[in-house]
Amino acid sequence: MVVFLLVLIVVLALLGAVHWYVWRRLVRDVTTRGSLPRRLGTAAVVALPLLSFAALGSSRAGAPFLLQQVVAWPGFLWLAVLLYLTLALVVGEAVRPLLLRRLARRAGAAAPTAPLPVPVREPVPAAEQPVPPVAPDAPAGPASGTGEPAGSTGAPEPTEPKEPRGAAGPVAPGAAAEVSRRLFVSRVVGGTAAAVAVGTVGHGMYGVLRGPRVKRVTVPLAKVPRAAHGYRIAVVSDIHIGPILGRAHTQRIVDTINAAQPDLVAVVGDLVDGTVENLGSAAEPLARLRARHGSFFVTGNHEYFSGADAWVDHVRELGLRPLRNDRVEIAAGFDLAGVDDVAGESEGQGPDFARALGDRDRARAAVLLAHQPIVIHDAVRHGVDLQLSGHTHGGQLWPGNLLAELANPTVAGLERYGDTQLYVSRGAGAWGPPVRVGAPSDITIVELASKQA
Repeated sequence: MVVFLLVLIVVLALLGAVHWYVWRRLVRDVTTRGSLPRRLGTAAVVALPLLSFAALGSSRAGAPFLLQQVVAWPGFLWLAVLLYLTLALVVGEAVRPLLLRRLARRAGAAAPTAPLPVPVREPVPAAEQPVPPVAPDAPAGPASGTGEPAGSTGAPEPTEPKEPRGAAGPVAPGAAAEVSRRLFVSRVVGGTAAAVAVGTVGHGMYGVLRGPRVKRVTVPLAKVPRAAHGYRIAVVSDIHIGPILGRAHTQRIVDTINAAQPDLVAVVGDLVDGTVENLGSAAEPLARLRARHGSFFVTGNHEYFSGADAWVDHVRELGLRPLRNDRVEIAAGFDLAGVDDVAGESEGQGPDFARALGDRDRARAAVLLAHQPIVIHDAVRHGVDLQLSGHTHGGQLWPGNLLAELANPTVAGLERYGDTQLYVSRGAGAWGPPVRVGAPSDITIVELASKQA
């Protein structure tokens, strides 16, 4: 519990710092104090993270499904925009001083040459001026009705020019120009960063909502008989039916799989993000999956957040066969096994390799369905020839693949571990933001190749 609280505090502090940085660069630096744009920008920077927290917690809190849908779109999308907005602004920090220096040089080159000073004749002190002679009969008082004293020439005394002053003191044109340049650069860098972030997220969202593309991989297996050469398994993982990706998303996946005409369909976990009550109807298109040897299902970690037992019963009603630490012999000449996800251990379930694989004929090839790649070493010990997994999403949002590599032996694609091959799908959906960057969604057709062919 203490570790959880410490991690929570660190995460909240990091999110707070990132939002302050975004507010500073996109709101404070590009608007004037007290202006409407500044007030609106500040309100957005406060409201959007609150929506993100609501999107993350509404499902587990048991909020009405309509409310989950309302907060999910802005809340999750903001997380994706925030990621790429922050990255773009950080890159902009390197560009900012370069733009300022360039603008300063251009302003200096365009400045007009100062005119030569005009010499000003200094006034002669009154004590040194010659006094005109006074006539003997002239009166000693004022010379006339002008009120000027005797000896006055009547010429106005020179005055010093006054320095122009603003409301707060003398105007400084150089400083004003510097402020103007900084404002211009802040708006250019901030606007560019915002455009890059929104464009990146928009393109990544289009890829998810369009639906996954078919990827084909050939896997040679020594124990696969000649009769199974060219056998095709449609591997689909991480569909993530939820408040954002609903029935239409499921239908697109079913249509794509059926168009590929596989021999067998393997749904490798993380089918849903919600309860059967809220999402059961969105999963119904799975009943229209078509494959010669049927469709099979294993649980993922998200099923255990959503009521795994209820979902297992529901997918069975839809015509899929759950493999819960179980195995079935495929007529083509190999064994297909499936294990529960490791997240089930918290509920007294989890993977049981001995039950799924312990008493089988090892002369036959074994294909294992397991949601998380991290169980590959158990698969190797039990003589599995091919493990099919998902879970990683391929990182989903670059540079998330770097973090996924720290937690998984394989992030995406086909790799070998001893005598066992592991294939990891990037998944057909998306968790959280309906966005993928650098990790396009896919449905993989794994074609088995017999070395006896």
